[in-house]
Amino acid sequence: MISRALRCPRRTPAVSYSLVLACGNHNQSFPGNSQSSGRTASFGFKTVPEESKESLVKDVFDSVASKYDLMNDATSLGVHRLWKDTFVDSLKPGRKGPMRCIDVAGGTGDIALRILDYAREKYADRETTVEVADINAQMLAEGVKRFKKTMYYYTPQVSFHEANAQELSPSQFKDDTYDLYTIAFGIRNCTSIPAVLKEAYRVLKPGATFACLEFSRVNNPLLNVLYDQYSFSVIPLLGTILAGDRDSYQYLVESIRKFPGQPEFAQMIRDAGFATGGDHDGGAWMDLWGGIASIHTGVKV
Repeated sequence: MISRALRCPRRTPAVSYSLVLACGNHNQSFPGNSQSSGRTASFGFKTVPEESKESLVKDVFDSVASKYDLMNDATSLGVHRLWKDTFVDSLKPGRKGPMRCIDVAGGTGDIALRILDYAREKYADRETTVEVADINAQMLAEGVKRFKKTMYYYTPQVSFHEANAQELSPSQFKDDTYDLYTIAFGIRNCTSIPAVLKEAYRVLKPGATFACLEFSRVNNPLLNVLYDQYSFSVIPLLGTILAGDRDSYQYLVESIRKFPGQPEFAQMIRDAGFATGGDHDGGAWMDLWGGIASIHTGVKV
């Protein structure tokens, strides 16, 4: 593992930036490599060797990192900001005192910033911390840039780590450590969702919360037709116009459609050991905008 710190003009650097592998296997193998497992994974609507998905996803987010927030605004008409606000509000960080949080696939820092702002503004909590972990160094660089403009940058409240969501380093992300694990619009890009959930369970304390915000299945037939038309025609076009990258945004749309529906994902969370509510909106999950996105939560037992 290679580590480095972002140097600050204080004795102890408050924002660390440690580099390890992310969202895949430590021993990568690619098509034609003798280490290939023969297993496959979905990359949007394509089927690819499991070992190559990590690098393909990395290429997508390398491409979109600098335009990620702009494109989220354009493709969702700004609604993603409301969903993220609702996500953090539903968790109420700081309500029961300072928390140690980990935000996975959180490179741009928008969930981490919301958590810290919520705890401070609602509960006068300046001790809650968030460790941001992401596969992609360029996405993390955008997060560091964002936090440089905030009051948190020169404090121990935030740190950034390029880390493997499926295989978090046990020496860095220890067992039974965190009070809250969040992952927003990221788990569908990982090769093995069960492996991510297993790691989430490992690093959380007993009684702590796993929370995932992800695009999901629309439950209204008319809305679903309109959503499909918008997704497959408008979003790739906006990718071309605003980011000069149609293919990456085509993948993002396709990856949403390949993600399990609400009941299936809730069962995966339970299979990892978490306790959830019942299999309905308002139970194991909370639908947003008719299921375009959903918030899933589970408690480590």
